[in-house]
Amino acid sequence: MRKKREGILLKIVLCICIVLLCVLGVTYWQFIEQNHKLNIVSNQETIGKVITQNVLQEQIEQEESANELFEEYYDKAILKMQEMTLEEKVSQMFLARCPANDSTKQVMEEQPGGYILFGRDFENKTEKQVIDMIQEFQNASKIPMIIGVDEEGGSVVRVSRNKKLVAQKYKSPQQLYAQGGLSKIREDAIEKSQRLKSLGINLNLAPVADVSTNPKDFIYDRSFGKEAIETADYVRTVVEAMQSQNMACTLKHFPGYGNNKDSHNAVTYDNRSLEEFQTSDFLPFKAGIETGAPTILVCHNIVENIEANVPASLSTKVHKILKEELHFSGLILTDDLAMEAVAQYASLEEVAILAVKAGNDVLLSSDFVKQRDAIVKAVENKEITEKRIEESVKKILAYKFAMKLM
Repeated sequence: MRKKREGILLKIVLCICIVLLCVLGVTYWQFIEQNHKLNIVSNQETIGKVITQNVLQEQIEQEESANELFEEYYDKAILKMQEMTLEEKVSQMFLARCPANDSTKQVMEEQPGGYILFGRDFENKTEKQVIDMIQEFQNASKIPMIIGVDEEGGSVVRVSRNKKLVAQKYKSPQQLYAQGGLSKIREDAIEKSQRLKSLGINLNLAPVADVSTNPKDFIYDRSFGKEAIETADYVRTVVEAMQSQNMACTLKHFPGYGNNKDSHNAVTYDNRSLEEFQTSDFLPFKAGIETGAPTILVCHNIVENIEANVPASLSTKVHKILKEELHFSGLILTDDLAMEAVAQYASLEEVAILAVKAGNDVLLSSDFVKQRDAIVKAVENKEITEKRIEESVKKILAYKFAMKLM
């Protein structure tokens, strides 16, 4: 009987031990699981912080990259600028329309910063004639010149209108994309850059970064014809392709053309909100800036919600947005200062002075000498400081060093 009781007690003790072990085991595994969850949360937070830091660092690096576009060449530029007269400095700020006659003589006597060439400058010329013409300009200039063209493709071409220079006109961005997507866009930009460089051209005023999806818009045929994000991809592709060939590009027409009329022929008003520009029109320009585009051209449209009644090209507020919000430190170009949109705003001389005051570095001019002299006089009269002129000239010379022109 006693043995039987002992056996029962032993079984009870064993059962109690088993229960205790089970309880302890469950508790242990609950502890392990909870600790694992805490580690996961902690790791996720750590990963999240790392990702956030990486994104912020990338943004900072992009901004620093944009802000230091030509900075490594500033010392050379300053040394060069110290040798120059006031008139020579101001002359560097002009991308002048190449005159039909005595163009080399004008270079020798007036020393413009560069020439922009149009269809008439290539008409019926052979490859050798174009190369010799441009080389004459460079030989006559004390400082290597910017030689620019508008070779967008499609309706705006200069070089490829001449079949002696290019067998077929370059196609528009929309035509190229329809044929082969962005890879076709890239291929065309490389081919075009190589051809222009072979002739002595070092700046193509392209790509058009305007967002336009309405075929009725004036700018539509020249644009990529798609929404902002897709246009940004297009701009990025073209800038990268041109950079690979050491061909300078120009993003245009900041702050975005929208559905406005042709500013060559009339004053144009844009009543869209600043928010619409920020969420749409600015995106392709941001993409180009982050990719390293060295120049941006500002249009003459009057953007009422940025600065009312003032053409964008003459607006200090538009230029402040471009520099401070989009972090652009490259060369800012005006559209042609002979266009009707600014011709109705002020006199030829006054428009040039206002363009400098607004913050432009390079003035596209069809009357270079008259506008240059007006700016020189404004400096002598202390309407514009020489320091302001030197800010732009330093960037222009640094750009010429960066693009291996000097």
